[in-house]
Amino acid sequence: MPLPLNPAPSFRDRLTASGRPLVGAWICSGSPIAAEIVAGSGLDWTLIDGEHSPIGLESTLSLLQAVAPYPITPVVRMPSADATLIKQFLDLGAQNLLVPMVNSAEEAAAAVAATRYPPLGTRGVGSALARAARFNRIENYLQRAHEITSLTVQVETEAAVRNAGAIAAVEGVDAVFIGPSDLAASMGLLGQQEHPDVIAAVERTITAVREAGKPVGVNAFAPATARRYLDAGASFVLVAADVSILARATEKLAADWIPEEGVSARQSY
Repeated sequence: MPLPLNPAPSFRDRLTASGRPLVGAWICSGSPIAAEIVAGSGLDWTLIDGEHSPIGLESTLSLLQAVAPYPITPVVRMPSADATLIKQFLDLGAQNLLVPMVNSAEEAAAAVAATRYPPLGTRGVGSALARAARFNRIENYLQRAHEITSLTVQVETEAAVRNAGAIAAVEGVDAVFIGPSDLAASMGLLGQQEHPDVIAAVERTITAVREAGKPVGVNAFAPATARRYLDAGASFVLVAADVSILARATEKLAADWIPEEGVSARQSY
C-alpha cells in the first residue's frame, strides 16, 4: 500500500483549527531520544532550537525524523534570517520555520521572500528532489510549497515591540513569537524576564499582533506568567525544554536523596 503523500498540517493550520491555545516545549539537547519522548508526551507542538543549541542541519533532520510518527507539530528555529540557511532547512523537510530577531516589517518581508519560490519570493529551486517534497513524491510541490509550509517570526527587542503590528501585518507572516529573554536584555534588564516592564512590553506586543489579525505566542517557563500571557490573548506558548526538565528533575533527585552537606561539597568543585 502506498504511503500517504499529503504533508502534515502546518503550524499555521494547527493554530487556525485549534479552539484553544497550543502548548509546547523546546527541544534543545539535540538528542533524537529526548525529541521522541517530547513528541509522545501529548503536547501540541515543539520548537527545535537551531539558534542557541548544538543543533545544525544534519541533527535537525534526525530530530524531525524522530518526531514524525507523532501528532505533535515541530517548528524549527533558524540560527538567523540568512536566506541560504532558510532554503537549506526548508529543503531538508522543516515544514514550519521560526526566524529569530526580526525587528521591522522590511526584515519580516525578506524572511517571507526567502521561504517562497519565484515569482512569489527568492527561494532557490532544488527541494523537488529533497525530503521537503518527499523526494519528488508530493504532487506540484513547487507550486504548493508556500501553502504547506509556515513562517513564524520572533519579536525580541524594543525596536521589534514598537514595530510588532507592522511586522505581523506582512503578508506571509503566519504568526509572531515573543522572546522575553532577549527583550529584557534589550531593555537593560538582562536576565529579568519577570520584570514588570518586560511583562508590560510582552503584553503590548500580544495586543498589537492580535489587532493585526495574526496569532501570537510567547516563551514563559514560570507557570503564572504563562497563564497571564494566555489570559492576555496568546495563542501558543512554550512552557519548558527537554534540558530544563532534565536539569530540574535531577536537581530534585539530588535534594531528595543526598544529605545537604554532600550537595554543598559537590557544588564547591
